[in-house]
Amino acid sequence: MSGSGAPSAEDLHAEGLRVAIVASSWHQVVMDGLIAGATAACTRAGAVSVLYRVPGTFELPLAAQVAASAGFDAVVALGVVIRGGTPHFEYVCDAATTGLGRVALDTSVPIGFGILTCDDEAQALDRAGLPDSREDKGAEAAQAALALALTLPTIRRPGAAQPTGFAG
Repeated sequence: MSGSGAPSAEDLHAEGLRVAIVASSWHQVVMDGLIAGATAACTRAGAVSVLYRVPGTFELPLAAQVAASAGFDAVVALGVVIRGGTPHFEYVCDAATTGLGRVALDTSVPIGFGILTCDDEAQALDRAGLPDSREDKGAEAAQAALALALTLPTIRRPGAAQPTGFAG
């Protein structure tokens, strides 16, 4: 299972942080689960989240860039791309992954990567954080973005106290 060995985020304290959740509109059932997981993770950590919907996964990097530039402390990008019979899958996955990485590096705002790249719908449902899912990739993406948002200030100020975040 791909989720084995994941860090724990039980003690994540992100009170006062503002998080933009940018989410694709394709594959509604899967997206509903991912959004619910990301929103719940933000709430558990004490962060405030705002949801923005975009047409598809390809549009996530631009939405993330605008959210990062608007002053959000972190951005969580959620989407689903299911492999089909054309190269569309590879193009969209590559563009979204490269674009989100570039946004993070260009803005220094943490981007939680919650894009499911699956061979079929069953794999996506199994990772969507739904009642019968084995994993909750929406929550994991939010936790990663929040943990990095808490860690970056300590990197910028060497000697500052390490935040409570992911524990190994």
